[in-house]
Amino acid sequence: MPRAGLDKDPRDVAAMFDGVARRYDLTNTVLSCGQDHGWRRRTCEAVRARPGERVLDLAAGTAVSTVALAHTGAWSLAADFSLGMLRAGRHRSVPLVAADALALPFADGSFDAVTISFGLRNTADPAAALAEMARVTRPGGRLVVCEFSTPVWRPLRTVYIEYLIRALPAVARRVSSNPDAYVYLAESIRAWPDQRALACQIAAAGWVEVEWGNLTGGVVALHRAVRPAPRHQAEAR
Repeated sequence: MPRAGLDKDPRDVAAMFDGVARRYDLTNTVLSCGQDHGWRRRTCEAVRARPGERVLDLAAGTAVSTVALAHTGAWSLAADFSLGMLRAGRHRSVPLVAADALALPFADGSFDAVTISFGLRNTADPAAALAEMARVTRPGGRLVVCEFSTPVWRPLRTVYIEYLIRALPAVARRVSSNPDAYVYLAESIRAWPDQRALACQIAAAGWVEVEWGNLTGGVVALHRAVRPAPRHQAEAR
């Protein structure tokens, strides 16, 4: 099947992920040289989920990350708009639901925390997705975004860009069930804003206390933020 385009038509993106679902987890591990395990662990730690809390794992794919969140004792829900991904993860012992990040099927303030890993970049409107995540998060709740970013050390940045352009598609042809999709992956990473620019987008969507930390020298960044309390509640304090 063909890869999605950078216009990110939701149907094309969903179909693309349906096509890579069968070997998605293996391909991620190979292409990241095993770094994906550490990124997932650090993301789970950043969420700071506690027993009894409700956590939404958006763009959860095959729900590997959701299982890690559930191990904290929190009720963790995997949501994705790719039915192929959800089918590939249905053997995992967490609840799964089909959901579009731009129109989440949840009531206001339903979750104590929302996290999205390597999925915000694939939405047709990241600003609208960030606002929608704020809507379903309770006041005082947390957001964690794990996403590819811009290496901070110039030599690493040069090597990384060369890897995206040349090596990643070649490796994907050997291990992925839809290697053309990883050409889109490389293009979308290169077009994505850097750490500071993404932090500004998160703040513009209504989140506060926005901060970030780099993983693997900035190849990936973890952004954290808090859903503010309504103004009248804040003033009452």
